[in-house]
Amino acid sequence: MTELVIKRVYEEVLPTDGYRILVDRLWPRGISKETAKIDEWNKEVAPSIALRKWFNHDPEKWHEFSKKYIAELQANNIAETFWEAHKKQEKIALVYAAKDEKHCHPLVLLKYLKSVTKK
Repeated sequence: MTELVIKRVYEEVLPTDGYRILVDRLWPRGISKETAKIDEWNKEVAPSIALRKWFNHDPEKWHEFSKKYIAELQANNIAETFWEAHKKQEKIALVYAAKDEKHCHPLVLLKYLKSVTKK
């Protein structure tokens, strides 16, 4: 079974991170590709540009953002496609850049991917 974790791109890269997938639509500011050590950049699993702009990292909108983001994932079967392409990885680190670790889309994505893997 694949282990799924989330990790900020600004944290130290460790050998135990597993396969590192950047799940943001925009490249993180101030970090080079060499430093980030990303194995894959998957923009498709990130929230749409419109949803990201609407949310604007506002904790007051977190609950509604989470519902809308899950609806996007379900409508496009993106998470299922993502899982099919990566399920043979031993460990996947969903890498992101947001400063607010309690209100960031990888939390929603992680929970949703875990629900997809149980089907």
